[in-house]
Amino acid sequence: MNTRLWLQLTCGRGPCECAYAVPRILKRLVEEAEQQSVSVEVLESVLGRYPSTLYSVLVALDGHGAAAFAERWTGTVCWVGRSPFRPNHKRKNWFISVELFRPPAQIRWQERDLRFETLRSSGPGGQHVNKTESAVRVVHVPTGQAATAREERSQLANRKLALARLAEQFAQREQAGKDAVQQQRWQQHDAIERGRPKRTFVGEAFEEK
Repeated sequence: MNTRLWLQLTCGRGPCECAYAVPRILKRLVEEAEQQSVSVEVLESVLGRYPSTLYSVLVALDGHGAAAFAERWTGTVCWVGRSPFRPNHKRKNWFISVELFRPPAQIRWQERDLRFETLRSSGPGGQHVNKTESAVRVVHVPTGQAATAREERSQLANRKLALARLAEQFAQREQAGKDAVQQQRWQQHDAIERGRPKRTFVGEAFEEK
């Protein structure tokens, strides 16, 4: 079964040389992925200050070997080279971060995953009380998520309302998952370890050392 993963390459708050390294290291990553039958899709990128630079890029990986491939890239990556913007700059080591993220879960139900239960609706009493089981509770069996509707007199109407509420619950959960991943990604910008690189590339050709 294929596994979909996200990798983010970022220069964090590093100088423009690090932003210069991001798209070129991405190119190496894509080339290596092709050799290993792992597909790479660019989901989002943030342009750098200068042409052909990126502050960060988020990619999705798909394929049987995606997890092992991601592991070989996750961590600090170093580029050793002369600054293309400041030729007289003494610094030669420029670092970017590559971090693995699990995409937020997207739950899509099928009819067979749902269980409907009928309940007796509550009312104010007297002649207005609803004595039929028109209230409906719907349960998404795989997750246990449930929603109930009892406002309508019709069981069919309550069934539709319960389904709508269940869909809203899943939408809220999905958005919360997206927000959590986004927060992790922003935290990565401040967490680059400048040293002990996982992989090192050198020169204008970005050949691996």
